[in-house]
Amino acid sequence: MVLPLVAGLALSPLCRAAFSAEPQVVDGIAAVVNTDVITYSQVRSLSAPREKLLRSQYTGEELQKQLKEVRELALKDLVDRRLIVQAFKKESYEIPDHFVDQRMHEIIRESFGGDRNTFIKTLEAQNYTLGEFKEKEMESMIVQAMRGKNVKKNLIISPPKIEEYYNKHRDEFTTKEQIKLRMIMIPSHADTGNSAAQKAMAEEVLGKLASGAGFERMAQIYSEDSTRDLGGDWGWIGRKTLAAPLENVAFKVPVGRISNIIDYAGNYYILKVDDKQGGDTRSLAEARPEIEKKLIQLEAQGLQERWIASLRAKAYIRTF
Repeated sequence: MVLPLVAGLALSPLCRAAFSAEPQVVDGIAAVVNTDVITYSQVRSLSAPREKLLRSQYTGEELQKQLKEVRELALKDLVDRRLIVQAFKKESYEIPDHFVDQRMHEIIRESFGGDRNTFIKTLEAQNYTLGEFKEKEMESMIVQAMRGKNVKKNLIISPPKIEEYYNKHRDEFTTKEQIKLRMIMIPSHADTGNSAAQKAMAEEVLGKLASGAGFERMAQIYSEDSTRDLGGDWGWIGRKTLAAPLENVAFKVPVGRISNIIDYAGNYYILKVDDKQGGDTRSLAEARPEIEKKLIQLEAQGLQERWIASLRAKAYIRTF
């Protein structure tokens, strides 16, 4: 029986990453999966690209912790792949040789500019034979085909589930709300007993603004905020930029309007919103295709995980 393959196969991890893997001097058995053996060198070959990145980010005990985790994940992946290949063989499926040959031609064309000699030399430099590489590609095809086979086609998500997801994750369908803000900040100087005078100054500034004075000019004259020289211009800001009492006012002020005086943390603030954008939420009808696609992916992932768990439950697995 020939098992159909899924189109768009990804570039083999061996071709993509193992070429840069560091050679391992010591080897041994990392796991036994039924009658198959997984070696430490196979684990390191798979985890090598991630390990290289971790070594540039961490040191000491944290590095060792991160390396242990990434190797455990690599071993788990290899165990799962062995189980899948064994299930494939047990079902007496086959992948025709010309499928593998076609994939090899694609790799040479896409990753080596069509130069077969360069491809062979790269394999040799990494101590891989062409046969070993073809075997790895065959395994990748088997894993992808078997995973596709064991996920139900044409999964259907019920309308209530879509609506439930929409209601719980409305923020995912709401564009980021931003305002173009200007600010005048007048400190109260309560510690020097000048609080009343400073409050009077703030009220005077607010009165001038109400009479038509330019906000930018008033900020340059009276404000002690860091944006004073810019006329109090904070530019475009989103939520969580200002302290909560200021944010609550700023995002409610209509465009072009000026706030009342805000007494907060020992200072007096006057805000002006020059423009607003975002904050719009797509309707359920607009978001439905995206939600349905996401839920189908989650459902498919769950099916695959349960399938792998069933393979593990029936297998003899020992790790070292």
